Amino acid sequence: MSFVSHVECTVCGARHDGKRLLTVCEQCGQMLAVRYDLARVNAAVTKEALAQRPHGMYRFRELTPLDDGEEPVTLGEGGTPLLALPRLAAHLGMRRLWAKDEGQNPTGSFKARGLGMAITRSRTLGARGFAIPSAGNAGGAAAAYAARCGLPCAVVVPRGTPAAAVAEALIAGAHVFTIEGSIATAGKVVGQVAPQLGWFDLSTLKEPYRLEGKKTIGLELAAELGWRMPDVLLYPTGGGTGLVGIPKAYEELRAMGWLSGPLPRVFAVQAEGCAPVVRAFAEGAETTTAWEDPTTHAAGLRVPSPFAGRQMLRVLRDTRGGAVAVSEDAIRDAQRLVARVEGIWTAPESAALVAALTVLRDRGDVARDAEVMLVFTGIGFKYEPPPLAPPIALAGSDEEILAQVRRAVGA
Repeated sequence: MSFVSHVECTVCGARHDGKRLLTVCEQCGQMLAVRYDLARVNAAVTKEALAQRPHGMYRFRELTPLDDGEEPVTLGEGGTPLLALPRLAAHLGMRRLWAKDEGQNPTGSFKARGLGMAITRSRTLGARGFAIPSAGNAGGAAAAYAARCGLPCAVVVPRGTPAAAVAEALIAGAHVFTIEGSIATAGKVVGQVAPQLGWFDLSTLKEPYRLEGKKTIGLELAAELGWRMPDVLLYPTGGGTGLVGIPKAYEELRAMGWLSGPLPRVFAVQAEGCAPVVRAFAEGAETTTAWEDPTTHAAGLRVPSPFAGRQMLRVLRDTRGGAVAVSEDAIRDAQRLVARVEGIWTAPESAALVAALTVLRDRGDVARDAEVMLVFTGIGFKYEPPPLAPPIALAGSDEEILAQVRRAVGA
């Protein structure tokens, strides 16, 4: 059965019928969120029963918006590994460091969770096609899940979007369009085109179900840490769905009595060339304003005007967290560092967290003995790699080749 009580505006509190295909609040145009009858959820499932279920996003079905008997459009998303990072922690002088590796989702990023859920629910509620603006990973995931359920999909991306992400959408049969500008430009096109086509607009947080998919990262983290929360959580912030969603999961579990204590201190991490959340946080603003001329090679951070700026800033302040921007060079250096000391080729957006942790540690915002969670949002294979030394070309006799190898490895 469904445990949804209603869909609610996160600003004005207006209630909406969860059985309708919804976008934003019909009263004030702000972001919607799904609310649950948590007492009924608590009566229907136990931690012990949950532990016996197969891994994956839908292990937590009672805290998702699925109807009774509704089959999700799935490729096996969720259930991603929680990795201890002892060598990176030692390198940074930290005590306890974790990474939730979302790059191991079916489409190579955390976008699989949000788009799988959004496409599942919107299809059930009557959607006959989808349109989405994307900086890369979201478009590929939307195309994959649309293909999975046999519905058409249009993806609009800025020119210069990583080629692998564009190819992912194309090979899944999506109609892919490129445009000069940023994801905000792409979003304007989708906003105009989707209603004309009669397709559903999947723009970030302009419908309530991508949030519920991303929320499952928080549900998994709670279970994986033995029903407790870390001290600090760092999140790479573009559109910010997960930054809002993970605390939502924790709040729901606290209300059910499954978690106790304060939420983690949440820090938004952005690039210096596109940091609207960092600027708004520093200025004490209520919401973000558009960032002019956004520039960063971390495509997922190149979001100049996030729709949920107000909600993100609320999370940062309510949890006593903050926001930090890092340079392009720091992101590239961190990407190489994580691969070298932990063997993880993560996306530049995720590497930005490691660069940011160094800043936060040095200025005393994060204590060295804090338990810190990094959300690695995507795999590095889908991006152009940072500058690397070329491989060594071996040649000559067996003895000469052996000598070259010994010299190279310092033996």
